[in-house]
Amino acid sequence: MSSPTPITALARRWRLEIDMSSSKDGSAWQLVPGITSFTPAAEPNIEDSSSYDSEGWAENTKTGQSWELGVTINRKVNDQTKVYHPAHEAIRLAAFSSGSASEIHVRYFDRTGLPEAYEGTALVTWAPSGGEYTALDQVELTLTGTGPLQLIDNPLAA
Repeated sequence: MSSPTPITALARRWRLEIDMSSSKDGSAWQLVPGITSFTPAAEPNIEDSSSYDSEGWAENTKTGQSWELGVTINRKVNDQTKVYHPAHEAIRLAAFSSGSASEIHVRYFDRTGLPEAYEGTALVTWAPSGGEYTALDQVELTLTGTGPLQLIDNPLAA
């Protein structure tokens, strides 16, 4: 019996959640809705460690790591109660704060249950897109990791 033909994963497989608990202990995860673009990056810092001993071949050493998420959201609002979605508002408030109030605890993972999943603390850059009179209210977020990006078990895994 042959195995099924693999299919290509979709970019929209990512789910982003923010920890809404005051202690940022992971006890109150909430979906960040309205994501239209999601670009994760975890770049290593690599330094040249070549020496005469390498006989002319370059040698390199990983000396650090950084991570970042580029996210665009369609801003969600309750037009009856005149409030923005709580996750969007928590991210916005962090962007305009300093100290520990400027940090958000996030996790992102494959919404189909595949094993890829991460968690960490990030600083927020909040940049409304603006636009024509017909444009949606979109915000470009940059979540810059502060500390490690942890590999976690996907909360949706079977």
